[in-house]
Amino acid sequence: MSFLSRIGNALRGERLSREIDEELQSHLAEASEQGRDPAEARRAFGSTLRHREASRDVRLIAWIESLRADAVFGWRQLLKRKATSAAAILSLALAIGACTSAFRLIDALLLRPLPVADPERLYALERQGIGFTGQFQTFDGWAYPAFRLMRAAVKDQAELIAISYAERMDLTYRSDQEMEKAYLQYVSGWMFGSFGLRPSLGRLFTENDDLKPGAHPYAVLSYDYWKRRFGQDPKIIGRTFQMGERLFEIVGVGPEPFTGTETGTVTDIFVPTMMHPGAVRDDWTWHRTLARLNPGVAIEPVRARLHATSRAFEMERAKGFTGMTRQSIDRFLNQTLLLEPAAAGASGLQTDYRRSLLALGVLVALVLLIACANVANLMTAQAAARGREMALRVSIGAGRWRLVQMVLVESALLGLLAAAGGGLFAWWSAPFVVSRINPPDNPARIFLPADWRVLAFGLALTLGVTLLFGLAPALRASAVKPASALKGGEDPHGTFGLTRRRLMNALIAVQVAFCFLVIFVAGLFAATFERLSNRPTGFSAERVLTLDTVAQRAEAPVFWNQVAEHLRTVPGVETVALAGWPLLGGGAWNGFVSINGAPPGPVLAYFLNVSPGWTDAMKIPLLDGRDFRAGDTSAGLGSGVAIVSETFAKQFFDGDSPIGKLFAKGRDRYQVVGLVRDAPYRSMREPLLPVAYVPFQSIDANGALRPIRNASFIVRTSSANPLALASTMRKEVPAARPEFRVSNIRTQAELVRAQTVRERLLAMLAMFFAGVALLLAGVGLYGVLDYGVLQRRREIGIRIAIGAQAGDIARRVTVDVFSMVIVGAVAGLALGMASVRYIETLFYQVKATDPGMLVLPWLAILAAALVAALPAVIRAVRIDPASMLRAD
Repeated sequence: MSFLSRIGNALRGERLSREIDEELQSHLAEASEQGRDPAEARRAFGSTLRHREASRDVRLIAWIESLRADAVFGWRQLLKRKATSAAAILSLALAIGACTSAFRLIDALLLRPLPVADPERLYALERQGIGFTGQFQTFDGWAYPAFRLMRAAVKDQAELIAISYAERMDLTYRSDQEMEKAYLQYVSGWMFGSFGLRPSLGRLFTENDDLKPGAHPYAVLSYDYWKRRFGQDPKIIGRTFQMGERLFEIVGVGPEPFTGTETGTVTDIFVPTMMHPGAVRDDWTWHRTLARLNPGVAIEPVRARLHATSRAFEMERAKGFTGMTRQSIDRFLNQTLLLEPAAAGASGLQTDYRRSLLALGVLVALVLLIACANVANLMTAQAAARGREMALRVSIGAGRWRLVQMVLVESALLGLLAAAGGGLFAWWSAPFVVSRINPPDNPARIFLPADWRVLAFGLALTLGVTLLFGLAPALRASAVKPASALKGGEDPHGTFGLTRRRLMNALIAVQVAFCFLVIFVAGLFAATFERLSNRPTGFSAERVLTLDTVAQRAEAPVFWNQVAEHLRTVPGVETVALAGWPLLGGGAWNGFVSINGAPPGPVLAYFLNVSPGWTDAMKIPLLDGRDFRAGDTSAGLGSGVAIVSETFAKQFFDGDSPIGKLFAKGRDRYQVVGLVRDAPYRSMREPLLPVAYVPFQSIDANGALRPIRNASFIVRTSSANPLALASTMRKEVPAARPEFRVSNIRTQAELVRAQTVRERLLAMLAMFFAGVALLLAGVGLYGVLDYGVLQRRREIGIRIAIGAQAGDIARRVTVDVFSMVIVGAVAGLALGMASVRYIETLFYQVKATDPGMLVLPWLAILAAALVAALPAVIRAVRIDPASMLRAD
């Protein structure tokens, strides 16, 4: 009989037994037909049972048969204890699902390699050290002239590839100039060939497409964009689109799996780096640099050569620095070049969420361990209740391993059912978390395929969980002593009973320690979100709409003012102002300033172009001086004017009134005419920056007003929902000036909320897991206390009979478990204090030693312990002494 047939027979069960019985009966019937006496035939045939077992051994594989039998028996045991089994499965399913979901996110963002040839040979070039701001930083932006020098320096060891940051760009395909947005990256012409990629349609770039600035206005579409935007139209080749003042021709479509190297963003369009306006500028760091090492080349020699080349370039460039202190220049030049693995790509999303995801991964792992300890306690209690059954099995010849296998198979059934439920939870929860990562106007796009990687992780996790919660109870069950168990059960004060209780109490301590740690970290995340959300902004974000607007070509400020005047006449609009960009909108302009002709200081100042009435539109209080007037300009041939923030005045004027005082930024000089309250400039997390607001219109060296191509209209509406005017504003801007188009509409409140996206996500998930951990720990406490009462019910009955009070009974029932609760909480506090320093950068104005952070977990654990202990105490004090004595 073949091996596969024997495996199949093991799964047939009762049918196989009937076939064997029918075959044995046929042999006896054949003997009777030959005239033999039936009784004599049976004696000659021998033991039917022995023949049946021998036949089964031939037809099936014994250990598979035993596994099948144990699976059937285990399933019946689960059905016998429906409520207990359901609780165990649900708790494990939640924990397994959370772990699988966390793995899907971590894998998609940090681990999954790019769909290119040999991704393990890809490295990202970064600089690390003290930046111009005086703070330690890691920066991955590079100037293209520096890139060309570094590429030439290591051409025999590695290939360098320039890839810009993915940006949402305004472009048009149709003659009616309907504007739309697409994610665009400038890439080296040799990128596709170096990555081993082939076109899906047309052709890809070559190095010849990327040799001369502005010479090859070609574009390659990503497959995803081609499918989503054009429905895979094969006639797309040769079609053109306009971006800014340039017309680009589409020459090809990339391969289907490749969507760029910026994980979390799906690039729609690729264009050559030489089409970027910063390709010839050495003061514009606008792209990342990836290094693809040649086979067999060591990292360190390449890094050292790149570092030397980069430093030589920066030293030469520093000779032309103006308006900077020598100290700032030296700090900048002392940065170290690093080569970081980039097999999974390189993106800001990875940088922002790396520690967050790892912290969440640790939290869900702790929840899983709590669930495993909980179910392990449950299985241990069930093994104790089945002591007589196990003793009987040993007495009739079952081996210790056979008992271990039986309990492990039952645990595996629990694990598999929980894994199925956890898989459904992970299928829903991972995309849910991704949807919460970015604001609606710029959502993250992370692919979460349920492929072999996720399946392998799920199977490994299920196996590990089964061993975690099933192995100890299985070993304890196999160690039963038949003589003691069959005589009436083990003595709860005997060695075996004490050992089991100690094991269960130890698991309680582990649960409480992990639960304390989860609640402790969740409290820190929640406090961070609360404090960051309630941080004063210094302006009123309510009812403010921001219109990011672009002109077909740079237009004079007077035309921008004409559009603003037209918008002020729209019903529902209270006031309109202009700014280079909205506060907290992501824009930044900074520089070193000098006071009274002194050399520039080491502190960076930040600038923003605004029009008259901007402070009123933003409701930023004017503390001293005046607002801008229509004729005010920003620098130029003479002195410009400026309105400064409180921090600016404190930093550069020692807190004195700045009105009338002068400062310079490079060659531009400004006179302070106003003082306003501080407001966050680019981030809610950073300290208040010294900010100078300068007039929207500026004068060039020839005395003419500089034309402007991009700016934002700040519109304060009378409606509580400013987005109700969004479609109207989008139409009214081109109605005022046809060459103007609104590229993006956001509310100022959205920009403020976007500052807390990460903190909101962490707080929400951490508090959810803290609640789950607390619930599981409470269920575990109840199970152990209830088991203790069950095992000691005779002792308790005797104590009640001789006059023990309810308080004494409650103390005896709970003292051991509550001692473990305290031990576990202390251990959890120690773990929390030791581990929090690894994620302290995720917190804002919150310290682990704050009294509230320390008290919250203690109160939560104490409340859960009291709630869990109450039913067991009530059950203990209601034990009937007479029934216990009659049982004896």
